[in-house]
Amino acid sequence: MSETIIDLIRHGEPVGGRAYRGHNIDDALSEKGWQQMWQAVGDDCPWESIVTSPLSRCTSFARALAEDYELSLSAEDNFKEVGFGDWEGKTPEQIKSDNLKQYEDFYKDPVNCRPPGAEPLDDFVSRVSASYEKCISEQNGKHLLIVAHAGVIRAIIAHVLQAPAAAMYKIKVANAGITRIRIDKNTSTLEFINGTL
Repeated sequence: MSETIIDLIRHGEPVGGRAYRGHNIDDALSEKGWQQMWQAVGDDCPWESIVTSPLSRCTSFARALAEDYELSLSAEDNFKEVGFGDWEGKTPEQIKSDNLKQYEDFYKDPVNCRPPGAEPLDDFVSRVSASYEKCISEQNGKHLLIVAHAGVIRAIIAHVLQAPAAAMYKIKVANAGITRIRIDKNTSTLEFINGTL
C-alpha cells in the first residue's frame, strides 16, 4: 500500500452565522465563509481529487476548487452533518435559554443525551467511518481532500484515534480549518488539526 494523505476541511461560515445545522438545513456559505475557504487553501493545490458532503455549504466551494484546478469531484451522502433534531437552526444561546439542563447534559454525555429527534451518535459515526474507509480504499496512494462538517471531521478523527464517540465534542474544529491524516503501511497518523496549507 502506497502512502495516502487525507486532508479534511470544514466549510466556512454559513449565512446566518453560528447555529446547529445538521443535515436538514442547507444554508449557503456567507461572503466571509467563502473568504475563509480560499484563505485556508491558499494558492497551492496538492490534491488529486475531492470528495464533498452533498450540502451546499460544502459542495459550492468544492465545485469551485475542482473547476479551478481541474480535479475530479464526487459527493458522498454519508458525509452530510449529523442530524440535530429539534436543535436544527437554533443557536447555542437559544437552546440554553429554552432548556439549559438539556444543553449541559448533551455536552456531558453526547451519546445518551441527544437533542430530541437527533440522529443517534453511534449511527452517525458508523456511517461516516464506513464512507471514510471506502475513500481510503478508492484513493490508495493519492492525496485526497474531503470537504465536510465539524461533526464529520470529529467522527473521522475519533475513528482514526480509536476514541469513543463520547469524546468527539472535546475536539474543536474551526471553520475552514484543515486536518491532515497520513496513512502509511496501514498505519494512520493524525498530523494536525485546524491548520492551513
